[in-house]
Amino acid sequence: MLTAGATPTSLPSPTSRPTGTATTAAPSSAPSSNSKPFRAHHLVTAFAAPTTWRAVFHVLLDFWIGTAAFVFAITMVSATFGLAFTAVLWPIPLTLLLFGLRLIGAIERARVAALLDELIADPYPVFTGRLWRQAWARVSCGAPWLELVYCVVLFPLGLVGFVVVVTTWSGGLALATLPLYIGQLPGQAAAVGAYEIRSGTSLAAASAAGVALFLLAPWVTRGWAAVDRRVAAALLGPRRTEEVEVLEERVETLEATRAWALEIAEAERRRIERDLHDGAQQRLVALAMEIGRARERLDTDPEGARALLDHAHEESKRAVAELRDLARGIHPVSLSDRGLAGAIPALAGRCPFPVNVQVSVATRLAPAIEGIAYFVVSEGLANVAKHASARAASVRVQRVGDTLTIDMSDDGVGGADPALGTGLRGLADRVHTVDGTFAVTSPVGGPTQLHVELPCAS
Repeated sequence: MLTAGATPTSLPSPTSRPTGTATTAAPSSAPSSNSKPFRAHHLVTAFAAPTTWRAVFHVLLDFWIGTAAFVFAITMVSATFGLAFTAVLWPIPLTLLLFGLRLIGAIERARVAALLDELIADPYPVFTGRLWRQAWARVSCGAPWLELVYCVVLFPLGLVGFVVVVTTWSGGLALATLPLYIGQLPGQAAAVGAYEIRSGTSLAAASAAGVALFLLAPWVTRGWAAVDRRVAAALLGPRRTEEVEVLEERVETLEATRAWALEIAEAERRRIERDLHDGAQQRLVALAMEIGRARERLDTDPEGARALLDHAHEESKRAVAELRDLARGIHPVSLSDRGLAGAIPALAGRCPFPVNVQVSVATRLAPAIEGIAYFVVSEGLANVAKHASARAASVRVQRVGDTLTIDMSDDGVGGADPALGTGLRGLADRVHTVDGTFAVTSPVGGPTQLHVELPCAS
C-alpha cells in the first residue's frame, strides 16, 4: 500500500509514537517533573522552608498518634475476639473498633493533607438501606481493615521516624557545637558510642561530621515524611481497582488523541493555505495579468489579444481544476451526498489501475468517521499509484456491529515501513483521534495489506 520511501500528505507526529507492522496504540505520555535540580545552597535554604518544619512536626506526631492508635486497635481487636463466643457482648467492641478506626482515618487524612500536602480521598462509599445492611457493608468494604493495618504500622513507623529525626537534628547540632562546650565536660572529653573525642583531630572530625549531619537533617526528615505520605495514601485512601486503572489509562489515551487531533487540524490548515497560495492563487494572479495585457492589446493587436485570452481561458480551467481538487481533499461532495458507498467507488474509478471495491455500509455514519475512512482510502490508493508499482489493488469497507473495518491490499513491491517516513504515522494519527486501530503488513516484495478499525456506534 505504502512502500519504502513513500511520502503521502503527512502530518506532524511525535517521535515517540509507536510504528511498525503491529497495531499501533496511543502512547503513554512522557514523564515530566516540576522538581528543581538540587543545588548546594538548598542545604541552607531548607532550614527556612515551611515544608521542612511541617515534616518535622508530622514525624514527631507520628510517635504519639501511632502509640495511641496502636493501643486502641490492639485493645479493641483483643476484646472483640475475647467476646466472640458471646452473642450479646461481642458487637460492642466491634462497633467501637469500626467507629474508632473511622475517626482515626479521618484525623490522619486531615493531618497528612495539612502537613504533607497530600490529599487522600475518603475510601468509604455511601451506605444505604437498612441498618443491618449498612453495618454489613461497612464491615465488608475493606476500608476499616486497611485503617486497622495503618494503626498497627504507624506505631513502629513513628517510633523509628522519631528516633531518626531527633538523632539527626539534636545529634548533628550537638556534634557541630562540640568545640564550644567540650572544655566544660568531665575530663574535657566526649564519648560517642565506643569513640572518645578530645581536642585536636578527633574534635575537628566530629565537629565536621556534626555539621554535615545537621545540614542533612531537613532532607532526612522530608524523606521520612515522604515514606509516611506513601504509607498513608496506600492504607487510608480508596483502593485502586481494575476499573479505576482502566479509566486512568483511558484518560491518558484521550489526552494523547486530543493532542494529535489538534496537530492534525493545524497541519491541515497549513496545507490548505500552502495549496491556495502556491496553486490556485498564483494561477489567478497570472490569469488577471493575462487579461490585463489582452485589454491593452485589444485595439492595437486584436489577434495578440485573442491569443492572450485563449491562454487565460486555459489558465482559468486549470485554476478551477485545482480548486476542485483542493475542495475534494477537504471534504468531497460525493462523500457528503452519497456517503462511503458512493464516494469510495468514485475515488477508485480515478485510479490508473484496476481496483476491486466492496463497500458494505447500509446506513450513513458520523461525518467524522466517514471523513477519516475516505481519507485513509484516498491516501492509500494515491500512494499505491505513486510508489507501489502495483498492477491492481483491492478495497473492502464494511460495518460489523459498531465497528467500521477497512482492508486494503495491493500486489506492489511492498517494503512499507512507518519508520521511514511520516506518511503511515499520519494515517495512524487520523485513526487514533477517534480511538481506532491501524495496522500495516508489508514484507519486501509484497503484498502490502492495511487494516483499519473505526468505532461507529450511534
